[in-house]
Amino acid sequence: MKRIFLLITFLIFGLYHGISQKSIVYDLQVDGLYSPIGIDSETPTFSWKIDSEEYDVIQKHYQIFVATDAVFSEKSLVWDSGKVNSSESVYINFQGQTLEYATKYYWAVKVWTNKSSKPKQSKISSWTTGLMVGNQWKSEWIGVNNKDNRVSKTPYFTNDFVAGVKIKSANLFITSRGIYEAHINGKRVGNSYLTPGWTSYNNRIQYQAYDVQNMLCLGDNRLGVILSDGWFRNFRPNNGKSKTDYGDELSFIAELVITFEDGVKKTIINDNNWNYHFGSIQSSSIYNGEIADFNLNDPNWSKSKNKNPNSKKARFVKRYDGKLDHTRNEMIKKREVLDAKELIITPSGDKVLDFGQNLVGWVQFKSNLPKGTVVTLYHAEVLDKAGEFYTTNLRKAKQKNIFTLNGKTDQIYHPTFTFQGFRYLKVEGVDQINLDDFKAVALYSDMEFTGSLTTSNELINQLQENIQWGQRGNFLDVPTDCPQRDERLGWTGDAQAFFNTAGFNMDVKNFFDKWLIDLSYDQRSDGAVPGVVPHNNYLGLNDSKELKGTFGRTGWADAATIIPWHSYLIYGDKQTLERQYQSMVKWIDFMTQNSKNHLYIKEDHWGDWLFFSRDDDNSGRSAVTSKKLIAQAFYCYSTKLLIKSATALGYVEDANKYSKLYAKLVNAFNNEFVTKNGMLVSDSQTAYVLALKFNLLSKENIKIATERLVNNINDYGHLTTGFLGTPFLCHVLSDNGKNKEAIKLLLREEYPSWLYPVTKGATTIWERWNGIKPDGSFQYPSMNSFNHYAYGAIGEWMYNNLMGLKINQDFPGYKRFTIQPLFDENFDNISGTYNSNYGNIKVNWSRKNDTVLINISIPANSQSDVFLSKPYKGNWTFNNMKAEGSVLEKKDDTDKTYFLLGSGDYQLRLKTK
Repeated sequence: MKRIFLLITFLIFGLYHGISQKSIVYDLQVDGLYSPIGIDSETPTFSWKIDSEEYDVIQKHYQIFVATDAVFSEKSLVWDSGKVNSSESVYINFQGQTLEYATKYYWAVKVWTNKSSKPKQSKISSWTTGLMVGNQWKSEWIGVNNKDNRVSKTPYFTNDFVAGVKIKSANLFITSRGIYEAHINGKRVGNSYLTPGWTSYNNRIQYQAYDVQNMLCLGDNRLGVILSDGWFRNFRPNNGKSKTDYGDELSFIAELVITFEDGVKKTIINDNNWNYHFGSIQSSSIYNGEIADFNLNDPNWSKSKNKNPNSKKARFVKRYDGKLDHTRNEMIKKREVLDAKELIITPSGDKVLDFGQNLVGWVQFKSNLPKGTVVTLYHAEVLDKAGEFYTTNLRKAKQKNIFTLNGKTDQIYHPTFTFQGFRYLKVEGVDQINLDDFKAVALYSDMEFTGSLTTSNELINQLQENIQWGQRGNFLDVPTDCPQRDERLGWTGDAQAFFNTAGFNMDVKNFFDKWLIDLSYDQRSDGAVPGVVPHNNYLGLNDSKELKGTFGRTGWADAATIIPWHSYLIYGDKQTLERQYQSMVKWIDFMTQNSKNHLYIKEDHWGDWLFFSRDDDNSGRSAVTSKKLIAQAFYCYSTKLLIKSATALGYVEDANKYSKLYAKLVNAFNNEFVTKNGMLVSDSQTAYVLALKFNLLSKENIKIATERLVNNINDYGHLTTGFLGTPFLCHVLSDNGKNKEAIKLLLREEYPSWLYPVTKGATTIWERWNGIKPDGSFQYPSMNSFNHYAYGAIGEWMYNNLMGLKINQDFPGYKRFTIQPLFDENFDNISGTYNSNYGNIKVNWSRKNDTVLINISIPANSQSDVFLSKPYKGNWTFNNMKAEGSVLEKKDDTDKTYFLLGSGDYQLRLKTK
């Protein structure tokens, strides 16, 4: 025990009295989150980064300390890992004593590197446990009375309580069937919106935890909760085909746990004290918007015992049968705030504001208009060819907010329980519009941006911006296909197609972990995976165990295998693979059980969705790809990913079992879909792309398929791929020595291409290659989203090849990675960054006259294999001799130079003449 005390004393001395050091330990996370509150895991994970001025820094040892106070006293210590011989610094499991519920824990880490015998010490971080195993919930579920249950108005609940002295901590745990907003003593609790988010409601609901100690007053206090339908009730009616609601009754459960200085915990909310009345929000809908009369009496949140005369007694409702799960992902928050750019008077006389960016969120406006003034806000993505406000593509979604103003000076108005997808705002009820009074507030899950990419080509820069804005708008708690029309669903195919690009742009680890859990819950017992997660029977089709309905469609259902594996590659967390492994197995087994002669025989698939097609196609130029070929290709691909996952997890028997199956599946693919001369029965770009990307062909046929693919592209003069072929198209070209062809496709500006929408003023990714035709008209008004990220999957190729950053599958999580830029002659400079689990990776290069200059930054505790092509003649030289001396390995060939570089900043120069 004396040894522990001495270690802790040294730790604290280092934390608070250390001198300036060349290395620091920073960015401490628990379960991938910064100082999270409400973590139920009994074995949370710890991660950190090292920043160093030295070269080739590798962690040799670490030591983690966990305690119940920030002093790390001997009494408070709950875990000392001891000095562990390891270079691992991400997802290290807690192995200490049993954690208590609703308790704040402090932690810090000491790190030894190969450059110093003295440890580097982090600052102190913390996390707070949740209600743990779930049996700590003492509260009841609260709702309105039976008469008011189906009233569209939003109920406001209040509960008065008394708080005493000597409080050490106070945490509010709360969730709802529906969405909620909580208040304590007149102040909004937390800065998250649309809580608790959207999960597989029939199976689980996430709860949130908030530190509310500083919100409490000595004596009388008031807790308030507002409820709305959200995704839970009055969901899209789906033309009467099927019920998409999860329930008929809104309700919430709240637990305020106070820990006193003597360590005693007490739940102090008396559920019998809940009252409610209907306030300013008259109705609120995800799709239709919000109606609010701000002259109606909302609760007096800050005055206890001041009862609204219209209040009613709340009632206990049926308890939730599913799991109340802790929140493992970043919640929805306010992000960018955009100014209105222009006031447009349309030909029909409408007043329309242009915010200059297609985004998702809401508009807030300041007003001094008289009491009783009604202001109506309509939202749209585009103006039509004539310059009119265009909402046909919204279908049944109204996207309309109606506010009755209260006449207060400089009052700010905005909705509470809805969001809109828009660039343009039509305003009714305001005669004189001041642009400065209107702001567009972007809402999306609060993930860290990790990637950036800029080039000498401004159109490509705008494309990159469009990809990121499309991700912002569609990563609102679930990865939706579109954020504006009467859909906004977590389509599995869109998510798997875009996942790798998403992982470059943002830290999507927790976001997709949460979504994959819901995929597992919504997966049928026979292994079939739905097309939409969370599943809500959106299409109203037969989702029984028959081979019909939205379940089991390849390219969509394969999200069950594709996303877990690639999440492991990006973040290096085996726990994601472990958690999703049985789901992966079930999906492969479902396809196997519904196969004949090792060919997946399910008939109804979506295929290469929105591929290039022509109207009145008498010449047969539409790029139709056999859905059966696509299905078999993905069957093979998913099986291969399962084999890789089993190998990574050490499941040798499974790896052997599915390897035997895989050989039969590939053989069946070739027998069924490949002619003896190497042509695929669907002679389309997508067919060749999938066969090549999934490595389904013999060496001889790889060459044939590559040439046929290139010839097909040249024949059309452009790409013809849809949702399933497009993500892999340029990768396949580059992987088979056709970089010039890939660049040509990327830089094409005419329809169909990635840059065509950019030339038409797009600020996000379109659902269709020709969302707006060259003449400005709309060909497909009923299904034409202008914020639909799937085709933004080209972003991964740009990071991989323009920046040159690629994953090394033997070292998941960027522990060791590859840098190999193209140095294409169409670009004068490229600058890219990616903030990995080990720190910021930077690559930028520029070409001027006869010199190519490249700068590379590699974070501590990682390494990079660097391949630099030689555009002309010459040898790469280091401008910094210290950097050159840190090169771990070098090979010089006629066409490229190879370096193995440790961490550090490097600048290299190539004289090309």
